[in-house]
Amino acid sequence: MTEIKKLAEMVEKSRSIVFFGGAGVSTESGISDYRSVNGLYYQKFKYPPEVMLSHSFFVSHTEEFFDFYRAKMICPDAKPNAAHIRIAQLEAEGRLSAVVTQNIDGLHQEAGSKNVLELHGSVHRNSCTKCKKAFDARFILQSEGVPKCECGGVVKPDVVLYEEPLNDDTVMRAVNAIAEADMLIIGGTSLAVYPAAGMVNYYKGSRLVVINRSQTPMDKNADLVINDSIGAVLSQI
Repeated sequence: MTEIKKLAEMVEKSRSIVFFGGAGVSTESGISDYRSVNGLYYQKFKYPPEVMLSHSFFVSHTEEFFDFYRAKMICPDAKPNAAHIRIAQLEAEGRLSAVVTQNIDGLHQEAGSKNVLELHGSVHRNSCTKCKKAFDARFILQSEGVPKCECGGVVKPDVVLYEEPLNDDTVMRAVNAIAEADMLIIGGTSLAVYPAAGMVNYYKGSRLVVINRSQTPMDKNADLVINDSIGAVLSQI
């Protein structure tokens, strides 16, 4: 039996699939990942990206943080790819119960997914650190220097920076969704970022699928491993 046929049969038997995805889901939309050869962490900047995306850098070098954030983290022209679209369709068909994503680009929602749990926040949500007024990504992109609210407060993106904790409510909802799933598809992630990567261990079912171009720590536990483009694979089922 081919890998695609086996995947299709597993999906056919499922009514509560959870998709757990990472940066590799969005690379096919033209958004850089982090750890691949051409990823963000291998590019040369004045400071390492991990430093510039930290809470302490946001506080101590706020303008430089926003220069990097606007240039590399907001991708206004990116569109959902075949993976985002098929995942949204699976939800509409009543087979998929939740998307748990490490991405901050909002492409799952743009493709039509409803129950999206964003572990690391979203570039589309921003709020004043002083009065809590909400702003969209366009406001951040069009601002110069440090984006400020009319009250004078700094407008901070709702993304989880290094040194910041994940949102407790989002984590609990993600863990519960994975624990209750009858199929877990892990896609486009090396499972190297914790605590997010550890959440997949809450799945105890018998339909664990890993779709990723390279090996992951969960391959040994998976019922099916496909090393290929996630868009190419999902568009065939």
